[in-house]
Amino acid sequence: MGTSDADARAAAIEEGRRRWQARYDTARKRDADFTTLSGDPVDPVYGPRPGDTYEGFERIGWPGEYPYTRGLYPTGYRGRTWTIRQFAGFGNAEQTNERYKMILAAGGGGLSVAFDMPTLMGRDSDDPRSLGEVGHCGVAIDSAADMEVLFRDIPLGDVTTSMTISGPAVPVFCMYLVAAERQGVDPAVLNGTLQTDIFKEYIAQKEWLFQPEPHLRLIGDLMEHCAASIPAYKPLSVSGYHIREAGSTAAQELAYTLADGFGYVELGLSRGLDVDVFAPGLSFFFDAHVDFFEEIAKFRAARRIWARWMRDVYGATSEKAQWLRFHTQTAGVSLTAQQPYNNVVRTAVEALAAVLGGTNSLHTNALDETLALPSEQAAEIALRTQQVLMEETGVANVADPLGGSWYVEQLTDRIEADAEKIFEQIKERGLRAHPDGQHPIGPITSGILRGIEDGWFTGEIAESAFQYQRSLEKGDKRVVGVNAHHGSVTGDLEILRVSHEVERDQVRVLGERRSARDDAAVRSALDAMLAAARDGSNMIGPMLDAVRAEATLGEICDVLRDEWGVYTEPAGF
Repeated sequence: MGTSDADARAAAIEEGRRRWQARYDTARKRDADFTTLSGDPVDPVYGPRPGDTYEGFERIGWPGEYPYTRGLYPTGYRGRTWTIRQFAGFGNAEQTNERYKMILAAGGGGLSVAFDMPTLMGRDSDDPRSLGEVGHCGVAIDSAADMEVLFRDIPLGDVTTSMTISGPAVPVFCMYLVAAERQGVDPAVLNGTLQTDIFKEYIAQKEWLFQPEPHLRLIGDLMEHCAASIPAYKPLSVSGYHIREAGSTAAQELAYTLADGFGYVELGLSRGLDVDVFAPGLSFFFDAHVDFFEEIAKFRAARRIWARWMRDVYGATSEKAQWLRFHTQTAGVSLTAQQPYNNVVRTAVEALAAVLGGTNSLHTNALDETLALPSEQAAEIALRTQQVLMEETGVANVADPLGGSWYVEQLTDRIEADAEKIFEQIKERGLRAHPDGQHPIGPITSGILRGIEDGWFTGEIAESAFQYQRSLEKGDKRVVGVNAHHGSVTGDLEILRVSHEVERDQVRVLGERRSARDDAAVRSALDAMLAAARDGSNMIGPMLDAVRAEATLGEICDVLRDEWGVYTEPAGF
């Protein structure tokens, strides 16, 4: 390598530093003490010294600069810290409303709604298939009236709200919009995230409702509606969390999640939407597992891959369209029922990895989540874990503090390369289904749908899960309290139990609301929604009208199940 090449690299590094410095100087910073515990000042970012010729530094770069390996903002967390967004929901809307008020009063920065199984499956609480499940793994939501109670005395224009639901996400979101209307909040100011990621349901979580193609059409309608009317709200949060919790490797989680994201980009483009307008409405949801450095590398690689594909493959020109914003939840699958107090340590390590990887928001799991929904005490410890990291450790003082580490950079490169290999496998599957490359949405979407249809994704994840379980049973991988260090002096935990009275009350209230509504208006609104489903017009307006008339979630979803059919997963052995 000649001297001129080295000089050019050094000059490029310095030019990048100057750009970063100019943006940092003009950016808003928090009023905080950015020094060590001993009082020594620390720089906002560290990088090569002037004159250094760091080969390959363009792949690392400076915070707020393409390819965003080191973060989206020149200030890192000096501008604003990550949002503390604790996932919560149990029982009925009134009980969960009280938990949300507790979270906000204790310093939570946003809300994240956990729904019960009937809601996740688009069933009403009085559906026979809901028996025994109402309110037990999240909050029961049957109609817009429940959504009103859920956010009572919580101004929806002032708090960001995430909703972790995909199969019936669109009608549930319509209920949220109607609740905001009834608070007098302009939908245009609403901010938050809706999951809506149906690909990961077919791949990992298995809470689907309809056939894939019509469901993608409904998601496309939502993307159009939000781009036009609710610009700050992110209607799609592409989820790798459930893929990882199902047993995938870090590289599989990253690749399948980003591929799903590319599929939704292709969906938006196929609808004639401007990528620079709709892409900023996409966000991501990742798992923070217990392998500390691998997780940090995964998050850094995710930003870099997404920025490159958005720019070079899909033609995004604006920074925000190239940004990968993501929420992180610590790994529920890493927690153990044995010696549950050890889970506090696991969660703290995973949360630190998410922060050092540059997460935009974070949920920390409670120590008792392998046994039940979190108790108030366990939920508070989980919240305080984030607050200790934020307020006491100094991790928010410096952007990407592990950038330049030989180990972290090589891990980042390796997981990126592994993900790119998986993208090629997905594209190859799509070409087998459409050899002319003419899938109506796009090539990645074609490969995803083929992989869902033939069970490829499920099989790959199952193999990874099997290999990990075998390593545990052989003792190659060790988990404290499970296959190592068994002795314990800790006693049993007091756990939260949801009374079956909740189900009886929810069913009773649902019946009373049905009796009080105008059934003819409900039927008319559902008929209009069905007509939109058949004629290809955007379904969000008619669905909102059905929700305003107090049509229930089950009624809306049943109309679409009857029209579109219910998906049946291929058998695999």
